[in-house]
Amino acid sequence: MSNTIQLNDFSIGGTELFFIAGPCIIESEESCLRLAEALKNIFQENNVPFIFKASYDKANRTSIHSYRGPGVAKGLRILSEIKKRLKIPILSDVHSAEEASMAAGVLDIIQIPAFLCRQTDLILAAAKTGKPVNVKKGQFLAPWDMKSVVEKIRSTGNEQILLTERGACFGYNNLVSDMRSLIIMKTLNCPVIFDATHSIQLPGGQGNMSGGDRTMIKPLARAAVATGGCDGLFLEVHENPEHALSDAATMLPLSELPSLVKQTVAIYNAVTE
Repeated sequence: MSNTIQLNDFSIGGTELFFIAGPCIIESEESCLRLAEALKNIFQENNVPFIFKASYDKANRTSIHSYRGPGVAKGLRILSEIKKRLKIPILSDVHSAEEASMAAGVLDIIQIPAFLCRQTDLILAAAKTGKPVNVKKGQFLAPWDMKSVVEKIRSTGNEQILLTERGACFGYNNLVSDMRSLIIMKTLNCPVIFDATHSIQLPGGQGNMSGGDRTMIKPLARAAVATGGCDGLFLEVHENPEHALSDAATMLPLSELPSLVKQTVAIYNAVTE
C-alpha cells in the first residue's frame, strides 16, 4: 500500500483512480480557463478526482523556434486565477531551484520534468517547499533507479512523493512502455502514475519537433490501469490537438476523454476489488 497524499477533498494513492489532465502548455488565458472548466465538468460528472495540469514554460522544446509558453510570472498568474475561479488543484513543472519557491505559492503539486529528474538541487528545492512532488521518471532510467530520487526528497522530511512513468528510450526517436515499471516503482511506497500521452511520443521524430501516435493513448492507459500498479493517469488534453502549439501529435482530443474515464475507472475498480 502506498503512502497516501491528501489533496483538497480526496486522497492520492487511496482507493480510487485519480487523473491529472490539461493542455501541454498555456496557449492563452482564455483557452486554458475554458479547457479547465470543461475538464472539471467531465470529472465531476463521473465523480472522479482531478488535478488540472498546464505548463507555463516548456524549457525542453526541440527547436529554438517552438512556442514555450507565457513564462513563469504570467503563467503562474493564469494558473492562480484558474485555481481561484474553479476551486481545483493545480500542477505544473518547475525547471530551476530558484523557480520552486515562487511556483509553490500557486501550485498544489510541483512536477519535476523527466529530463531533470536527476538534478539534485532542483529536487531538493521542490521538496523543501513542503508541497507534494511529482517526479517523472526519465526516459533514460530504469524504474529501480527512482529509489535514489525518492531518497533525495525524503532526506528533506517530505514524504509527499508521486512517481510517473512516461516511457523509456527504445532506439532513436522512439519510446516504449514497460508496464513492469509501475509495479516496480510501487515498491518505493509512493503513488504511481502512468502518463499515457508522453509515453506515445516520438522524441524529435519530426526533425525539428517531436511526433507521436495518439491512437495508442487509450490502449496504453487501459493497460496501465489493468496492471493494478497504477494509482492515477496523466493525460494531456486539447479541444483541437491538430492546432495545438505544443505536442500536437500526442494530446488526447477532449471529446474522447469521457469514454476513456469511464473505461479506466471500471478497469481500476475490477482489479482492486
